[in-house]
Amino acid sequence: MRLNILCFVAGVWWLQQQAQLPEPGWVWALAGTGLAVSVLQARNAALEFAREALIKAACFAAGFAWAALVAHLRMADALPADWEGRDIRLEGVVAGLPQPDSRRVRFEFDVERVLTPDAKVPRHVVLSWWGLPARAGQGGTLPDLAPGERWQLTVRLRRPHGTANPHGFDYEAWLLERDLRATGYVRSRAGNRRVTALAHEPRYWIERLRHAVRDRVLAALSGEPYAGVIAALAIGDQRAIPPEQWQVFTRTGVNHLMSISGLHVTMVSSLVFALVFGWWRRSPRLTLALPGPKAAMLAGFAAAFAYALLAGFAVPAQRTVYMLAVVAAALWLGVIESASAVLCVALFVVVLLDPWAVLAPGFWLSFGAVAVILYVSVGRIGRPRWLVTLTKVQVAVTLALIPPLLAMFQQVSMVSPIANAFAIPVVSLLVVPLTLAGIALPFDFVLEVAHEVMAWCTALLDAFSGVPAAVWEQHAPPAWTVLVAVAAVMLLLAPRGFPARWLGWAGLAPMFFAAPAPLEPGALQIAVLDVGQGVAVVVRTAHHALLYDTGPSFGPQADSGNRIIVPYLRASGVRRLDGVIVSHDDDDHSGGAASVSQAVPVEWLLTSLPDLDPLVVQAEQPLRCHAGQSWEWDGVRFEVLHPSRDSYDDPAVRDNDRSCVLKIEAPGAHVLLPADIERRSEEALLGRGRDALHADVLLAPHQGSKTSSLPEFVNAVAPQAVVFPVGYRNRFGHPHREVLQRYLDLGSRIYRTDRDGALLVEASPRGAVRITPYRALYRRYWQTPLDGDPVPDPEEF
Repeated sequence: MRLNILCFVAGVWWLQQQAQLPEPGWVWALAGTGLAVSVLQARNAALEFAREALIKAACFAAGFAWAALVAHLRMADALPADWEGRDIRLEGVVAGLPQPDSRRVRFEFDVERVLTPDAKVPRHVVLSWWGLPARAGQGGTLPDLAPGERWQLTVRLRRPHGTANPHGFDYEAWLLERDLRATGYVRSRAGNRRVTALAHEPRYWIERLRHAVRDRVLAALSGEPYAGVIAALAIGDQRAIPPEQWQVFTRTGVNHLMSISGLHVTMVSSLVFALVFGWWRRSPRLTLALPGPKAAMLAGFAAAFAYALLAGFAVPAQRTVYMLAVVAAALWLGVIESASAVLCVALFVVVLLDPWAVLAPGFWLSFGAVAVILYVSVGRIGRPRWLVTLTKVQVAVTLALIPPLLAMFQQVSMVSPIANAFAIPVVSLLVVPLTLAGIALPFDFVLEVAHEVMAWCTALLDAFSGVPAAVWEQHAPPAWTVLVAVAAVMLLLAPRGFPARWLGWAGLAPMFFAAPAPLEPGALQIAVLDVGQGVAVVVRTAHHALLYDTGPSFGPQADSGNRIIVPYLRASGVRRLDGVIVSHDDDDHSGGAASVSQAVPVEWLLTSLPDLDPLVVQAEQPLRCHAGQSWEWDGVRFEVLHPSRDSYDDPAVRDNDRSCVLKIEAPGAHVLLPADIERRSEEALLGRGRDALHADVLLAPHQGSKTSSLPEFVNAVAPQAVVFPVGYRNRFGHPHREVLQRYLDLGSRIYRTDRDGALLVEASPRGAVRITPYRALYRRYWQTPLDGDPVPDPEEF
């Protein structure tokens, strides 16, 4: 049974790797044929082996077919491309906790009625309502939304679309798993109105309760530093936790504790089980009516289910509830064969109900951790003391999670075993029970106690986070080294006396030492990252790395730096930047700079930002960019072509026309990065010398705005390839149709990040240039294409 379930899960996982959804008919036929053959009685060993192989193949096909069927049903609920960006009148219900920040309120919306004739809209969408918060003496324009409210809204929607970068977060897959089939915004001046204060359905009652609990916690702990953590532990809302606290929790490896995780749900269930069992067995009449273990088991599961509902029944909490349900059913029916069988059944139930769970890192980490605990504790000879057992389990889980953590995040906390050793009991056995008691009681004292305990715990975590070697970071290991490392860990954790356990240490080595092949002198590698509407370019030579612009900010706690650039640098093995160029004072070019400088050592900053800009003030070696600056790294020459020195004294020069223009000359290719220059700057560059502008690869000026790319400039550059770093359906309409046509008329190859994702440009010293769109390598069936404009294959010229 265990292997059959694993084959089913493997089939589900394989479906999620497909570029297109297959028709499920032939897969079901294969599964049915395999199952039919498998029931035949085998008469010899060879036939028995074939029968078992057919069963495993049939289970794999069944998993593949089931995931395909569910995906077909969910993908069918889609927004037609013709209705993107058009006003649509809807009536529906605010489905979850609204998430306000300084500029907008973001919320999920269940569509009940489409009031616009002929419009087709998915049942579940996510919306942003933009406005201004209330300030002293002035009323705000941000709406005061609450879960369960029914509204009539005029919205503009678009199909799911996210950035696509190597080792980056797949926002489109995240939306698909949560059945959010369109995103958009509310038209603020379009007669929006609240229809009813509360839609009377159980799911909305629960969300309104969560909203009240969040308000209660934040009001009771107003101004306290860890109020967001207490709210997260109460209702699973992590957005109130500041980024600096998340950094501490991540560096110490306890971030899994700072929300309603499977561990907390299990702890609450176990606590209720123990209390009910201790009370139940004291009554003979109750014990005769229902055995104490069964009564306690029902109470424990009910507590877990209620706590998961309070958490919004998020995906991690769902997985835990399904696992506990399987355990409870097995105990009730008395059919438990082994702990591993129960774990496999729980795995089957989770994947059956949520085929996209296999895409979540938490799925593999949670089931992997439980499997490791069973591996090192079940069936071993001897009964060591509880402290020895706990230490052994903690070390085993830490060691076993190193391969998947390095594979998925390229970092692992070195202080995690010690930090978790005290944080797990403090948070799970003290803070969480106190928090739940505090929200149930009518006074705030208990919540204040929970906060004080959390503050004491965080003070210790902060000390561990400050250790210089608290986190090990490295390049993304090759897949084969991760598989070898997993097998090596199993060997290391084998029972004492198992032969050659020491070989496990040798099996771990390739994961750390199999680094990407270094560039040769004269070679050039450029990654134009997909940051939406903005620019972020990583330039690498044999021994140096440069970051040109840092993309936009996304909100108070998120920007291109911490969401896209830093993960890419870490996975690529870039541990320091020899230079950062912030071309000019515009958020879509400078929004991620602060996050990058906090996470990665930077040798120098070259920019046209004002002298008193915070980025310039905080930089260790800030330099003002101007024409004539040049340097050479590993046989590759870099030269700044613009702006002129005297432009800084002219107040009439706009920020765009003061952009730092960089020319890169490698033996194999010339690349021009002009940021947001407009006609005035292009004319100035043409006046200084047309020959200096010629390039094989061009980053389109101002993302293809009609204020840039003069015909004379385009002809002078004469690029073989031009890259437009634009966001999907951006509000500026970039790239402009006329500008795009100029490059097409010239015969240039056209690349754009909204269609292609990140673009990797590789130039060898021998003259070959290869451009690889990331979406050509990472094709998935849930990705939203540009209509009639497919992603090009990798190309060399």
